[in-house]
Amino acid sequence: MEIVFPPIAVGDVETQGEIEERPPDYAGPPLSPTGLELAPQPLAAGVWALLAKPLPRDNGGVVVGRDAALVIDAGVSPSVGRQIQAQVRALTDKPLRYLVNTTYHGDHTFGNSAFAAEVRVVSSRLNALGMRDLEKEKRVRARNMYGDRSLDEVIEWRKPDITFEHFLELDLGDQAVQLWQFGPGNGPGDTIVYVPSARAAWTGNFLGHRGVAPMLLEGGPRPYLASLRRMKAALDVVVIVPGHGPVDREPGVIDWMIGYLEQLDAEVRERYAAGATLADALRARRAPPPPTLPQAPPAAAQMLAKLNRDMDRLNVLATWRDLERSRSPS
Repeated sequence: MEIVFPPIAVGDVETQGEIEERPPDYAGPPLSPTGLELAPQPLAAGVWALLAKPLPRDNGGVVVGRDAALVIDAGVSPSVGRQIQAQVRALTDKPLRYLVNTTYHGDHTFGNSAFAAEVRVVSSRLNALGMRDLEKEKRVRARNMYGDRSLDEVIEWRKPDITFEHFLELDLGDQAVQLWQFGPGNGPGDTIVYVPSARAAWTGNFLGHRGVAPMLLEGGPRPYLASLRRMKAALDVVVIVPGHGPVDREPGVIDWMIGYLEQLDAEVRERYAAGATLADALRARRAPPPPTLPQAPPAAAQMLAKLNRDMDRLNVLATWRDLERSRSPS
């Protein structure tokens, strides 16, 4: 199947940016790195997920080949970036050559500055374009820090040294790492890191565990749906390592997300066309049930259910605003 990629809409990246409006009583996912633990989980020879505790802090990854190592995402601060590098040194003596950012968001990229200059930062060109206003990005992410002052440490936003449009393959020596940008999703430049030897994909904010609602922060569901279908056509994935939350190893994760976005789009469009108000749409919406995590303590399960509801309501709001923009005079 031939995969047709969308044109790179640089102007949209430069002018639109993340929606800052939130529904009433919304509380976003906590991102404070205080007490953060990163547990390496082996996925294949030379391939580890770095799984963050407590939920839903940022996950990462380490991939090691014959000649070099690669890290996926840098964390929310330079201190977290140094913690990630300590994990790499514990796993391998190969030189760290690449750091891949799955998104431009600060909780994935503020740690970039802790990496030495010889470690090349890599991401999509659209992600690099999104890294343009450090103070605004700190202000936006601070809402998810809930009083934690770790962002005071962030005084530099190191941008990618290497960028690509839709595909780039990095060779670590007998270990290939593929970088894909399938189109808009959580942001315009979401980068998927795929390791064929493990059939594993690090998806950042683009795709999470089935049952976990995404966040429509920079557009409506329809472009996102097209991007997910491209990913499904391109990759033979059995392990999804999301940017936040548990690993998903069951088939059908992409199909779940496609079904969720299709249902969201249809419901919000129907209410919009019927003359309902946004408040009506938010009041009538029923969030999808969150995933059952057998090993999660009750408090974590309750938190996940609350987050799922809040993110789903944010998606209703974002879809509604997208409909308003599409129907307003140019």
